[in-house]
Amino acid sequence: MTSTGHVRILFQGDSITDGGRGRNEDANHWLGHSYVYMIAGALGSRLTATQPEFVNRGISGDRASDLYARWNEDTFSLKPDLISILIGVNDAWRIVEQEPSGVTDRFERAYRHILEETREVLPDTGLVLCEPFILKTGATEARWNIWQEKITGYQRLVRQFADEFGAVFVPLQDMLSEAAAKADASYWLHDGVHPTAAGNQLIADQWIDVVQKSPLAIRR
Repeated sequence: MTSTGHVRILFQGDSITDGGRGRNEDANHWLGHSYVYMIAGALGSRLTATQPEFVNRGISGDRASDLYARWNEDTFSLKPDLISILIGVNDAWRIVEQEPSGVTDRFERAYRHILEETREVLPDTGLVLCEPFILKTGATEARWNIWQEKITGYQRLVRQFADEFGAVFVPLQDMLSEAAAKADASYWLHDGVHPTAAGNQLIADQWIDVVQKSPLAIRR
């Protein structure tokens, strides 16, 4: 636990996690408006006896390699009790769009470095690995086959990493694909990548359902 005695849950990722979070001392905006805010609201209201602390360090545009580059400052220094990671869409985006920063695919290597160092530096910290996801609309539509191939590969890797490093895996793709059969894909992910309010709620509900039924459950 942290020095305050509260369990600290850290969320890491890209813009999907960032959700426009504040970068100053205004507590109204610390968590942004992503699934992180919804998880914090739901669990925080239930766990008033222990008052867990929720921290958002997602940064828009980040790839796995960017996450690794700032892991000391934005993760290790915070000494979290639980770390949740959702990353991968920007790794795929740079490659699909043939940008210079996507010439080599560093997703697997960087992600592995993150997990290896975390297990070394914070051996008792729980790990939650969230499955990267896309739907066919907006930004993903024109090169859908390439997007799908790349993200499917990342999904397989994240599941393997969860098994290898003793982490809890939160599946998201099938849930969103099933939701897209009930309403347009853009209703859930407005551009095929970034969740709407409804999409964020689905992700938050799934995260809570999976994590709270796991050995890493945040208790009262």
